[in-house]
Amino acid sequence: MIRIAAVGDVHLDEDVVGHFRPALEELPDCADVLLLAGDLTRHGSAAEARCVAREFGGLGVPVITVLGNHEYQCDQVPQVVRALEDAGITVLEGTSVVLECAGGRLGVAGVKGFGGGFAGRCASDFGEPEMKALVRTTTESADALGAALRSLDCDLLVALTHYSPVPDTLAGEPLEIYPFLGCYQLGLAIDSAPTALALHGHAHHGAERGTTPGGVRVRNVAHPVIKQAYSVFHLGDHLDQGEVSRIDAKGTGPPWS
Repeated sequence: MIRIAAVGDVHLDEDVVGHFRPALEELPDCADVLLLAGDLTRHGSAAEARCVAREFGGLGVPVITVLGNHEYQCDQVPQVVRALEDAGITVLEGTSVVLECAGGRLGVAGVKGFGGGFAGRCASDFGEPEMKALVRTTTESADALGAALRSLDCDLLVALTHYSPVPDTLAGEPLEIYPFLGCYQLGLAIDSAPTALALHGHAHHGAERGTTPGGVRVRNVAHPVIKQAYSVFHLGDHLDQGEVSRIDAKGTGPPWS
């Protein structure tokens, strides 16, 4: 069995540093790895990224992340990535990593992803160059995720994104903003490999559980949804039974509007 802790959308800055740490200190006892599903900062500044590094660095387990849309706001993505990597946090963007865990070899492929919508209600590569550019970004991101997933040689395979690959986990969000919360192409990419679990964030008012068309379990781990420092997923021989071991955080962060 491999134990995967995950959370997203923690939106850290100086005012929030320390809220998650008491629960994070317990990670080595209950998880083999921590996956972060993006939106680690409020505005994507290097200073906020250093706050993330302080909160999530040096935990005694590997920490792997993708960036979210908030990390792009200040146009300081290279500085953000550098601050995270200096703290030992692995940042994925169309890339992957394999970890040797007690329960087997875990492969994680990650990408931020992008919007565009879902089958029957999605943007199309037609018309204005701006629309074509949007769909091209969506497609290229999903293609990178699919290639990264298919390249891995491991016992268990997990996809990590910020944007959602399915509409199921958006339930509770206004229908009008679904195209800004995810895209069906990510779901196709996840289904192109023997993925065991897909994790994402971004949808603060969404639902926790979903499934890709190919039957892969999808979980929205945005902090406002799981309402705790992290959830732990047990993956292994009894995959259909292994679900979430709810870790009740001693400090779950600030209230969210």
